[in-house]
Amino acid sequence: MFIRRRERPSLLRYWTTRYLLTLCVGFLIIGGLSTVWVRYVTVEKRLDVMRLVSTEIAERVTDGAGNLQVGPFLHRLIEEREKFSEPRSRWIVFIFNDRGEVVFRHPEPPPGQEDHPPPAELPLPETLKSAEDGTTKIQRGIGDDLWLVKTRIESSRGTVGWVNMLSPERDVHRDAHELVPMGILLASMILLGWTAIYLLTRKLSKPILEVADAAKQIVAGNYDVRIEKNIREREVYDLVDSFREMAERLQQLEALRKELLAGAAHELKTPVTAIGGLIQAVKDGVVTGEEAQEFLEICAGETRRLQQMVEDLLDFHAFAAGAVAVRSERREVGRLVSEIVHQWLLVQGEQTVHVDVRVPDRPVQAAVDSLRVQQILINLLNNAKEAVGAGGRIEVILEERGDEIRIDVQDDGPGIPEDERPYIFEPFFRGRHKKRVVRGLGLGLPFSRLMARALGGDLVLSKSSPEGSVFTLILKK
Repeated sequence: MFIRRRERPSLLRYWTTRYLLTLCVGFLIIGGLSTVWVRYVTVEKRLDVMRLVSTEIAERVTDGAGNLQVGPFLHRLIEEREKFSEPRSRWIVFIFNDRGEVVFRHPEPPPGQEDHPPPAELPLPETLKSAEDGTTKIQRGIGDDLWLVKTRIESSRGTVGWVNMLSPERDVHRDAHELVPMGILLASMILLGWTAIYLLTRKLSKPILEVADAAKQIVAGNYDVRIEKNIREREVYDLVDSFREMAERLQQLEALRKELLAGAAHELKTPVTAIGGLIQAVKDGVVTGEEAQEFLEICAGETRRLQQMVEDLLDFHAFAAGAVAVRSERREVGRLVSEIVHQWLLVQGEQTVHVDVRVPDRPVQAAVDSLRVQQILINLLNNAKEAVGAGGRIEVILEERGDEIRIDVQDDGPGIPEDERPYIFEPFFRGRHKKRVVRGLGLGLPFSRLMARALGGDLVLSKSSPEGSVFTLILKK
């Protein structure tokens, strides 16, 4: 049974769609709340206008004696006030006298129907008379509900009548002209926000896509990748720059791996071939006597060199895997360094290499693994000897700096080429000059650094120039 893999959306589509959805939901909520608020404010504003007009009518329909007097001017007054309402409203006005009789109705009824009851869409006068003063909403079973503003007509004689202003609810809520700009604004903000996140996400996703494509090329074995460098965002630039450095590093390691395979094969094949040829010559009787003995001694030397290369490989991988324990003991480091240099000089025999050792006058105590320190210093001394050649000078300097002990191995050789310095601690790396002069696997310095770090310190190239090089072993007290 095959499980179908779910297709993952692109970064551009994922973020833009979710951002658009968030914008729409957010603005719908904001728009809904704003609409409710606008409608509430609009209703209150229009009811206030009705109250003002109703009060004005109540003040104008009494004469000097306090009697109710309705003239033809009242229709014009109401029509003029209707013009100032925005949007324009159509009010329905009933005026009752103190006996409950309708003395005025606006708009005017058709000729001949002055005594007829109002149309079915309006409430009967009895409903208006029973309503309380102030603002009331008249609920009806059919059609729209009505808003009623009822105002007393007061004079010196007391209450002489009532002004009843009616407006259909649809007119009071008629606020589309106020909601349209808000709708346009919300829609514009949604469009602007989506456009902004689309452009930003597109700009952000471009370098990430380049990194993803470059990673696929690396998986396929192509380490020569090119990624755009012109990126302003610091985090994205750091990501791309780190990936580019990683790709370059992998390319260098791949080159070193190929060189290792070729070099190791050559270095291991050479002594094996020599041993086989020399033994075959002795076996076939091609050489006899002292010459045969010399051939056997050469075979023994090549065997020891072959064994040493195999041991170097095993030791390096054992240290890299953390399989070798470090045994620390309290030692006087100045005496230890002097003994190591003395033993190394004894092995060199009569070779003309001058070694000066400088240690502090007072004892320098530290917990170290004497064997590992000896291995590191002997490797550094061997490298220095190869660099200076016959008649060269090597200095070994011990000094204390704070909680550190530093052992410098300085030579007066030609130095390490600048383009090779970043790689001298890489496994199996061997410089151009060393390949021609010395045979080996290029594990000396990497192995020494592994041991130094296992001791809690480090091994670094402190200085290198045409006047010489300085390697520093750093140990913790």
